[in-house]
Amino acid sequence: MKTIKKPVQSEINIKKSQFICSLYPTRTKKESKEIIQKLNQQYSDATHNCTAYIVGDGEGFDDDGEPGGTAGKPMINVLRKNELHNVTAIVTRYFGGIKLGAGGLVRAYSKSVMEAIGEAEIVEIEEYNVYEIVFEYSDIKVVDSEVRNNGLESIGKDYSDKVIYEVISRNNQDIEKIFEKYSGKISVEFKNKQFLEKI
Repeated sequence: MKTIKKPVQSEINIKKSQFICSLYPTRTKKESKEIIQKLNQQYSDATHNCTAYIVGDGEGFDDDGEPGGTAGKPMINVLRKNELHNVTAIVTRYFGGIKLGAGGLVRAYSKSVMEAIGEAEIVEIEEYNVYEIVFEYSDIKVVDSEVRNNGLESIGKDYSDKVIYEVISRNNQDIEKIFEKYSGKISVEFKNKQFLEKI
């Protein structure tokens, strides 16, 4: 699966209209909506802020006042064609006084997203199960040793009244099985799924 590594922006001008495409890596609809809201505020003086997103929990698009099917749909089609996931595209348009017609709008919004993708750093991502390992401070050495010896990857650590590691297995080992022998001392539970860059 492919996504973009970091936010990118590109700009094109067509018949005096300015099209600014902002691409953001996003994982959920909630993240997408937050980004869209932020950009709507940033470009509140724009004629249109059209959007498209494909994320883990769904996809969507919006023409934001452009004739139906001339903005959001062509934008999401470009994301699909490039097999991009976990991405949100916002095309901001400042109208330059010359109407482009339906076909012209479809081409303009498509081109705007394609230009931004051309400037983006594309990375391969994979979905992993994230597990939470909870244990006492006295077991840090044991857990560190198991994490290292089994090729697990720690993606988060929290030291409060107990120690909590968030780990993934890039080769999809059964993490719960690894820590079975410590039952009662070290607890392991599935937390969520995450898309992480393939290495």
